[in-house]
Amino acid sequence: MSENGVEIDVVYGDAGDRPLHLDIYRPTGPNLRTAVVMLHGGGWSRGSKAMLVEHAKALAAEGFVAIPIEYRLTGEALFPAQIHDAKRAIRWVRSHADALDFDPDKLCLEGHSAGAHLVLLAAGTPDDARLDPPEGSGGVSAACRAVAAVYPPVLFHLGGERPSGGLAARSLPGADDSVEMAALASPIEHVTAAFPPAMLLHGDADKVVPVSASRRFEERMRAAGAPVDLHIFGGLPHGFGNNPAMRPVMMAMIGAFFRRTVAQPEAFVVAQPQAQPAPAS
Repeated sequence: MSENGVEIDVVYGDAGDRPLHLDIYRPTGPNLRTAVVMLHGGGWSRGSKAMLVEHAKALAAEGFVAIPIEYRLTGEALFPAQIHDAKRAIRWVRSHADALDFDPDKLCLEGHSAGAHLVLLAAGTPDDARLDPPEGSGGVSAACRAVAAVYPPVLFHLGGERPSGGLAARSLPGADDSVEMAALASPIEHVTAAFPPAMLLHGDADKVVPVSASRRFEERMRAAGAPVDLHIFGGLPHGFGNNPAMRPVMMAMIGAFFRRTVAQPEAFVVAQPQAQPAPAS
């Protein structure tokens, strides 16, 4: 269905037994020639791309091609099916860059909660065959230029004492098969100097994903020499991005991040202050 520059339920892939869908929100202002693939939250077990309608409209209003996608939930398929679908969507979007009217080298990712985990994992593993879907890459890159993650899970553990910022691997069925699989599912384990610019947003009153998750990810990024922004919001709980009063603030920050790092970096150049001459004696 297409109306007013919005296309709903476009098929982007085949999970083997059913089609996978995404929505397309074209720019409603000047086109920045930059696309943002968007993944919803819901603990990997619930939720839908419809949760991101207002978020996508906000990005489209700023000039981005905003593309919320569906991915299989854990009740239908265990991990790594979710990252397989994310990479299928990224590759489909890149391969349709001409039709979508964006530069294929300007593809960004945004995710919330479980979706934030998936976009960070995708950003860190574009060429990792262990997390590719069964059909492989098809010769199309799954790389992104920048990624925004809102209250992201970044580290899974099996039993024992919970590490700082960690979640039990059983919260993502399939990631709990082994220590190796839990590490493979953990975005923090894929941070290198080549990781694309990342923006993390988290509330320090989050009782679902501890704020220490984003703090640890920032530390790992800085240690690797990868660019990262971290924004901690005092008193905000998990899910604050869905609050109608907070959402415009958050989306303005995310839009500015994508413009600064990908779409319009020249507009954000800040001149160095000129040295003042010493006063005459």
